[in-house]
Amino acid sequence: MAESIDNLEERIALARRNLEDLTEQATGASGAASEERIAARINDQQDALNELLRMQEGLERKGPA
Repeated sequence: MAESIDNLEERIALARRNLEDLTEQATGASGAASEERIAARINDQQDALNELLRMQEGLERKGPA
């Protein structure tokens, strides 16, 4: 289970970095189509991060096997 928690933590960190990168891209984006595309990617990434955090919370509740 520790391996799965470690993997999950790595995926969470990656999702957070992706959100930071997308936010930086959004500040430099021009044009409605570009802004909408980045906004959709941010929403998708935030949804993925939320799911990973729920999974992490579930594993933490279970505790050590």
